[in-house]
Amino acid sequence: MRITSDLVKKLRLKSGIGIMECKKALITAKGDMQKAIIILKKNGQIKSENRSKNVALRGIIFTYLKKNRYAYILELNCETDFVAQHSDFIKFATEVLSTAYIENITDISVLKNNFESKRNFLISRFGENILIRRFSVLIGNTVTAYVHRNKIGVLLYYHGNNQDIIKKVAMHIAAVNPGYLSKKDIPKSILEEEKKIQLEIAIRTGKPVSIAKKIVTGRIEKFINNICLLGQDCVFDVGKKIQDVLYENNLQVIQFIRFELGEII
Repeated sequence: MRITSDLVKKLRLKSGIGIMECKKALITAKGDMQKAIIILKKNGQIKSENRSKNVALRGIIFTYLKKNRYAYILELNCETDFVAQHSDFIKFATEVLSTAYIENITDISVLKNNFESKRNFLISRFGENILIRRFSVLIGNTVTAYVHRNKIGVLLYYHGNNQDIIKKVAMHIAAVNPGYLSKKDIPKSILEEEKKIQLEIAIRTGKPVSIAKKIVTGRIEKFINNICLLGQDCVFDVGKKIQDVLYENNLQVIQFIRFELGEII
């Protein structure tokens, strides 16, 4: 069968692969479009194995709410901003997340297995690594989600009815990045290590041990407030702590999840 330019163009539009690769695939497939696509996919698989070693720190954070009781968050990575903004990359992220909530998937390994073929196809098409890096689900009586410029995403499980304040709290979490909800959530080892560090600093200044311990008590309290959401200074109501704002509005934060694009896990 004669391989026409129109046939090559059709395969290129379907696959996103270069003209010469499409022509070679069509010649091998003797003009059969479906066989040519299979050939390109196989070739793409070989390329994707090499590309998958590349560092992928660009991309997008996506969230989705289902009946205000299920909140999903996804980090999909690539290597360049060009790919991160491409409609096919965004479409892939949407498809991954929509499959998660339609099929009630909560395990990232299941998602990865389901989309490995399409991921490899995109790797071949764009010529750079594509990675389903993180995925999480938050389930509760009332949940919400907030995304800042597709770079930072927050899921929030809460009790109460003031959605305006809750949205502001989610924005606060995105901006300030608390490590924990409250003091009881901080691992004991972290507190003990911080106490040790602060005591050494205080003693190094020449303070007696008894005075140094009192200084450390104050510094540890400040440390706890800095890393815990409830103790942090509120960015949208200056002069108040987050816990004060929640109390005034009859709200309670039960749990939160925060993803920032490319951050160290």
